[in-house]
Amino acid sequence: MRAPLARVTLAGMLMSISALLALLAPPATVAPQDAATAAVAEDWAVLPDDELLVMTLDGGRQVFIRLAPGYAPAHVANIRKLAQANWWDGTSVYRVQDNYVAQWGDASEQKPLPPEVLRRLPAEYDWPGSDRVTELARPDPYAAATGHSADGWPLGSDGERAWLTHCYGMVGVARNLAPDTGDGSALYTVIGHAPRHLDRNIALIGRVIEGMEHLSSLPRGTGEMGVYRTEGERTPILSVRLASQLPADERPRFAYRTTDNPRFAAWVRSRESRTPPFFTVPAGGADICNLMPETRRLR
Repeated sequence: MRAPLARVTLAGMLMSISALLALLAPPATVAPQDAATAAVAEDWAVLPDDELLVMTLDGGRQVFIRLAPGYAPAHVANIRKLAQANWWDGTSVYRVQDNYVAQWGDASEQKPLPPEVLRRLPAEYDWPGSDRVTELARPDPYAAATGHSADGWPLGSDGERAWLTHCYGMVGVARNLAPDTGDGSALYTVIGHAPRHLDRNIALIGRVIEGMEHLSSLPRGTGEMGVYRTEGERTPILSVRLASQLPADERPRFAYRTTDNPRFAAWVRSRESRTPPFFTVPAGGADICNLMPETRRLR
């Protein structure tokens, strides 16, 4: 079971309370029918610097990944060590499979890992119980129940165990055949229809929260499973750093919408049954991957 949600962090306290409230306040022109679903300032939590991965691609394009240490602590620990060792510098995005994933790391699979990186990790695919604070109206083909953690992660459950779900933008650890679980050096993100059949079979370690277009728009690989056939087709990675490694005044800052409040519950219900004037037939349910909580860039 993961640690309780911490809403206040030391990094977050560096920003004045008044400035933070101003940034997170909902728009002043919220329509009456949306008032019940609009987040208020207290519904937002600042993402800690050591839970944000900043990947800089060729040309200065940046991808920001929120890490999920509460759900895959061993894999995230390895990823932090790899970032701190600058291991991904000079590697590449070497696989882009249409309607599936974009994958990055060392295409040769020959680059030595830092000595502190563990090679054998537990299969952090699911865990006992569930910390869902929301539950969707209908089950789906891959889980008896789906919903969200208090800090906004999409979860599936069979009543005894729970797991993160493979939604668009989620980031997972590439691996070889079982019992291999991957070491975190090769990562992928979902760029197409949610491949939920991968749930409970691969460790999910986070989610792209900004810059997804720099991965989803890359040319598709023409080799097997979307792997680029030549080195020239790959997109070079200039650097991958934790935000905590950057100078304090250069660190990007994000906030995520929490879900353990009546406003988010109302938002979920509104998305499950859309209303006129555009929608004339309410669905009465929704896929968990269509209900990803919002994140906001603060700076």
